[in-house]
Amino acid sequence: MILNKKNLKKIKGDASFRVFYRKKNNKKNSIIVYAHKEKEKNLLIYDAINKLLIKNNILAPSLYNESYRKNFIEIEDFGNNTIFNLLKKNSAKKINLYKDSIDLLNKIQKIKENKIKNFRGKIYKLPKYDKKELFKEAKLFSLWYAKKFIPEKKLAKFNTSTNQQIKILLSGIKLKNNVFVHRDFHVSNLMVHKNKLGTIDTQDALLGNKAYDLASLIDDVRFKTKSKFKDQIYNYFIKVNKNLINRKNFLNDFEILSVLRNMKIIGIFTRLAMRDNKKKYLKLIPYAWELIELRMKKNKKFEPLKEILDINFSKKIRCLK
Repeated sequence: MILNKKNLKKIKGDASFRVFYRKKNNKKNSIIVYAHKEKEKNLLIYDAINKLLIKNNILAPSLYNESYRKNFIEIEDFGNNTIFNLLKKNSAKKINLYKDSIDLLNKIQKIKENKIKNFRGKIYKLPKYDKKELFKEAKLFSLWYAKKFIPEKKLAKFNTSTNQQIKILLSGIKLKNNVFVHRDFHVSNLMVHKNKLGTIDTQDALLGNKAYDLASLIDDVRFKTKSKFKDQIYNYFIKVNKNLINRKNFLNDFEILSVLRNMKIIGIFTRLAMRDNKKKYLKLIPYAWELIELRMKKNKKFEPLKEILDINFSKKIRCLK
């Protein structure tokens, strides 16, 4: 497959190593996903996950062409109607758009299969989002963010005590890793296409905790919502799933996963700025701190970790972009 660069227009990318182009065509547009790094995940696995979703009647981009040797795939173009963009245009539709997102999440969580063939004919199996992986991700906070503000002589002690508390929180998780987890289920990755809601950016999907994607949607660092609205969306999910969950255990896991996810996000955004010179995400860190504080507030299980964070990160530091 040969690309004609005259027909390609580079479009806004994300936090990954991928580059995206819109390919203009008389009949229909398409998206070229180019990945010279992490090629297996960003091309092979991305398409495999999309195939699994499509097989289960979930809207995801179809594959049109592939040239793995030349580091790209060509997929369906969903346009520009992300939930994020629709919310910016018409905030009055906010509650309906979020409820639609919850309905989509419920459909995704009903997927029973965990294997699919990629475009090279090999079986891809969804890995488990286990506590080892969650711990590895949460540690990014210490590895990248903490070292910016904590003196080197104190850093080892901070890392040890923080990692210990993260492990304690993870040991308190109640639910099994038995549902499809998108891993980045938020308003920028949910799109309306042909009057149907679907999802993109699926390459990191795993089998994990039922509360994870809900935490990703409700405590989304990219789009601010008030606490009352968050409760409204959370309660809608609970109402729809009332016969499938233990409410106490679910809330416990939701809170833990939200805090650890936003610690991970702070670490990732700092890494993007320091390692990859992608500094646009730093402006989101203060709100990530707000989300951590929201879930830790008056919550006994977080008290030891909250104390460590309060000692080392002042309000002034938390507001830095």
